[in-house]
Amino acid sequence: MIRRWRTLAALCAAVLMPVTAGCAPQEPPPAPGDGFTLRYEEPAAGDRAAYRFLRNRAVADSVLADLNGRLALPYGITVLARSCSGEGTGYDPAARRIELCYDDLAEERALFEREGSPIPDEQLAEVVRETLHHEAGHALVDALDLPDAGARAEEDAADDFARLMLLRGGPEGEETLLTAARAYDLAAADDPAPAPEVPMDLEGLEKAEDEHAPPAARAEAHRCAVQAEAPARHPALATPARAACAAAWAGARDAWTRDLAPILRR
Repeated sequence: MIRRWRTLAALCAAVLMPVTAGCAPQEPPPAPGDGFTLRYEEPAAGDRAAYRFLRNRAVADSVLADLNGRLALPYGITVLARSCSGEGTGYDPAARRIELCYDDLAEERALFEREGSPIPDEQLAEVVRETLHHEAGHALVDALDLPDAGARAEEDAADDFARLMLLRGGPEGEETLLTAARAYDLAAADDPAPAPEVPMDLEGLEKAEDEHAPPAARAEAHRCAVQAEAPARHPALATPARAACAAAWAGARDAWTRDLAPILRR
């Protein structure tokens, strides 16, 4: 997602408000760099297990190495792993930074543990891979200066970017998407009732409704893309309800391929 509170400066400028405690100056973007770079902050006491998991598994390291091998970015984008106190993983366009939150990992692992999974760490690693690709999608929308079609459309586009990059990895990427789809299913079952929409205001941007598609819809879109991209490997996914998946995925895949053409290495 795009960190909602990061839009505060733009809102302040739009209404010509003076700088106040609610409209503080934003930090300047970093100097140009070389692709995605990764930094780890020391964790809060409750996040040490998640910190060790990320460091030991090197999940983010491998995702960024793959993205840097495929894409020649016009400027540097930092991925900062840190304790976020519930703020949530997201992309900050003002700082050109993805913040990967240690505290999110415990919640994701708990979904699989409650289901009785014997391999929650492996599934968690897959979810982190999908999440990082999604946030990289937001960064690419920003870097390529793609047209603003609205917050929900950008969230859907970021999901499509994640699908494109992961499906280029063949069976491993397909498994990542299917595991992430399962996580969305579990999240939907955990909270089946949609949260009421709350109008956004300058003092409480965090109250605004979620811009993402509902978890169940994101799960189905992942399965749809996997089935369309590799039908022979996933015959069980070929249901009548997914008859339109091939055309839908081809359109999303081709749109991103065209947009990425100026910066694709391979």
